[in-house]
Amino acid sequence: MTSERDAWLALTTEEAIDPELPICDPHHHFWDRPESRYLLDELIEDISGGHNITETVFVECSSMYRADGPELSRPIGETEFVQGLAALSASGGYGDTRVAAGIVSYADLSAGNAVQEVLEAHIAASQNRFRGVRNSSCWDADSTIRSYKSPMRGLLGDAKFREGFGALDRLGLSFDAWLYHPQLTELADLARAFPGVTIILDHIAGPLGIGTYSGKEEEVFELWKSGMDELATCPNVVIKLGGFGMPLGGFEWHKRDAPPSSQDIADVMGPYYMHCIEKFGVDRCMFESNFPVDKVSSSYTVLWNSFKRMTSDFSAHDKAALFRDTAVRAYRLDQG
Repeated sequence: MTSERDAWLALTTEEAIDPELPICDPHHHFWDRPESRYLLDELIEDISGGHNITETVFVECSSMYRADGPELSRPIGETEFVQGLAALSASGGYGDTRVAAGIVSYADLSAGNAVQEVLEAHIAASQNRFRGVRNSSCWDADSTIRSYKSPMRGLLGDAKFREGFGALDRLGLSFDAWLYHPQLTELADLARAFPGVTIILDHIAGPLGIGTYSGKEEEVFELWKSGMDELATCPNVVIKLGGFGMPLGGFEWHKRDAPPSSQDIADVMGPYYMHCIEKFGVDRCMFESNFPVDKVSSSYTVLWNSFKRMTSDFSAHDKAALFRDTAVRAYRLDQG
């Protein structure tokens, strides 16, 4: 993040609400790019704002792939990279948080059965932390909002992709899904085809509010709800509640004179997250930060305050599930 962005974020500051509540942040990234650096020091600075972050889960972001070797195996470098950062955290020199207690990397499942060898190499690179993979399937007819990886249309139903998906089942690995709200029925079909694989849907399927979806919030919300209702019938699917800091939703937090408050965020995000909790239950929902991506719109402290505001009247059991227990179980962090 640039100093200009940090100065903007500093315009809205809050004390952490309920600072003792244990939190597992199940979705953040690490990278070191010419235009942006987000490594262990940067994450520790963000999480030091008062919330009790006990563990985190790293999710792939095409970072530190191997520079040579077979193309299919190059993403193993990301697991090796994050395993090293996790080991630094485990030394105790960076605080009590178990950073990257779980690692979700990338493997090209559309390679079919050939991907099993790659998955086994990921496991070997991090026997105590590697938990699964994410393949983006974000596709939309509006070419201006497709994923940066430009996946093929209908990826989740592709025969070769499903052949590779079978390796996750055989190896006991989970799958993180990242897609847009019109694709929810495709994910439900995949979940029914592989009931033994835990599927974790990132960012509540990215309800779109830009491009051809601009100005259609009510229409999008109804279509999204219909898709989520169908997906909720698949018991092997759990949901990450977050990702609204990204510009995809069309809320334009990042264009304000000052960042939104936690109450501002709760007011907008609440209807989406409460619908997920109603349909999936607290034992299949988990809050996430999606940092540093969502840092474009709010600070870490303000973001988690918004989640706590939404659930202020929930029971202790339900809060424990949403903020930590579901994530720990879904990513098997108690097995590390």
